[in-house]
Amino acid sequence: MANRRKGEKVIDRREALALGLAGVGAGIASIYTGNLARAQRPAAFPLPRDPDFGDSPSWATELREFAPNCYAYVQGNGPPANGGGISNAGFVEGADGLMVFDALAGPLMAQAFIAAIRDEVSDKPFERLVYTHHHGDHTNGGQYFLEPGLEVVSTPYCRERMLQMAASAAGGPDDPAYGNIPPIFEAQQGRALGGEPRNLVPATTTITEKTTYYYGDTIVELLPPGVAHTWGDLLVHLPEHKTLFMGDNGFFHMAPFAHNGHPTRWMGLLEDLLDMDVDHFVPGHGPVAGKPAVQEMLDYFTLLKSEARKRYDAGVSPGRAAAEIRMGKFDNWMGSERIILNLYRFYKEFQGDLEHHLDLPGFREATAEYNVIVGGTSET
Repeated sequence: MANRRKGEKVIDRREALALGLAGVGAGIASIYTGNLARAQRPAAFPLPRDPDFGDSPSWATELREFAPNCYAYVQGNGPPANGGGISNAGFVEGADGLMVFDALAGPLMAQAFIAAIRDEVSDKPFERLVYTHHHGDHTNGGQYFLEPGLEVVSTPYCRERMLQMAASAAGGPDDPAYGNIPPIFEAQQGRALGGEPRNLVPATTTITEKTTYYYGDTIVELLPPGVAHTWGDLLVHLPEHKTLFMGDNGFFHMAPFAHNGHPTRWMGLLEDLLDMDVDHFVPGHGPVAGKPAVQEMLDYFTLLKSEARKRYDAGVSPGRAAAEIRMGKFDNWMGSERIILNLYRFYKEFQGDLEHHLDLPGFREATAEYNVIVGGTSET
């Protein structure tokens, strides 16, 4: 256990867990905090489970050293919490400081991560914070890593999106994608007590091509993969340890989330990752796993794209298509209702008008139709 630096105040790890981190549930409205999610996406019924297959497993929160001075911070999830929006992070330790990958969803999660670092690994300063993309469950905790000289790294798109969100939170115009972003965190179990100021921390450095850092004997490659989960992702590759931090290009044991994504290009990225010399994949959501988990994600998208294309060509509306399609074992994944969102993004691809922002009115209409069918109301 490392000693804390003089004068440092970090919430105790057990205290953070006691405030509600353990066992938090999430659901489809979990990627953003509080009313951001409610304003963006209507609630949806999960798909009926397939009795021929088992349910998603559960896993525990852990800070795992998978190679010397290299760590993954995986947040526990799974039934009965049945979440899917509880994200992961990681870091490497160098001679003089730490390089952190993602900042989690809010005050309590970020504080618990920092407490685990300080209690179990190191009291060295945070030198760099890398965002794998702009979504709030990976960036909302950035303010808790701020130290003198901290370099924050992302793609230009991620920085631009975070600047827009920060401006809204500071009282400026509504963010074009998420509307009004409150200046404080709302109370939400496991994420915020409520009332904490929201100070988003955009990148101070942006990269558009492979960029390599050296932390002692550890090589850290930041790889912009192009359009996939968003229009501005980063992958973190530790080549000598055959490890890849995928950000939200990885969802293991739960349905992917194509809110800002291009599903077909995402599929192409997954195919490329299967060809990489990587044994350990740290997803944005889910436990650390190997290539079979990446292949399962690709299988999910491949099946959904095929089924979506049939119904698109037949003129079936997206809401009805999402309700009709059966995905076998994927119906039992956490977040199975994300089929609406993912199918809707495929439909926009097929129409040739897919953009980096979600067409919210169209998606709401599709979700309403899906709910009528899956929920069994009198309207059909």
